[in-house]
Amino acid sequence: MTEHGGDADSAARIPRSRLYDYMDLARTDQRDTTGPDTSEGTGLPEHAATFTDTPQEVRRRRREFAVLLGTFRRTAVLVPVDEDEAPLTGDYGGIRWIYAFSDETALARFALARGEGDREWAYQRWLGARLLDAGVPAVGVPCGVALDVGGQGEGVLFPPVTGIVPDAAAVDRAAVEQTNGETPR
Repeated sequence: MTEHGGDADSAARIPRSRLYDYMDLARTDQRDTTGPDTSEGTGLPEHAATFTDTPQEVRRRRREFAVLLGTFRRTAVLVPVDEDEAPLTGDYGGIRWIYAFSDETALARFALARGEGDREWAYQRWLGARLLDAGVPAVGVPCGVALDVGGQGEGVLFPPVTGIVPDAAAVDRAAVEQTNGETPR
């Protein structure tokens, strides 16, 4: 049995999404890398080789993320917009990220980090749920939400995967449907 269900043979046929790399990178700040560097020669990022998750730790982190996602969905966030009122986005690793901020201070840190702190930033308030459920699919390419980027390590990525964005906009939809025995649409 594999981590995401199904047998090992079916898991071998499903390619690993690059989004798992984003999740690994997002966890970097949460990992203890003060120990010896055991990653040498493994081909893995340093933090991946020095950090082991127990099944209980994995369940705890998933619960924490579910709470964070629920809070985000119920919260109004600031979405900077361009002159056409389109949300400000950035592309990274084949994914488009809609920038969102928890408050004006976080938006100001982002502006300063970009070297654009001297200009006025127009923004709209969006409910997190609306951003994930309507904004992400409207982009038309793989898209997630980057909350409070450019800050002091407090940012969160909401990638375009099943359970976060609508299934039609999730990049892992086909893999999840195969794992669940459904026919991909």
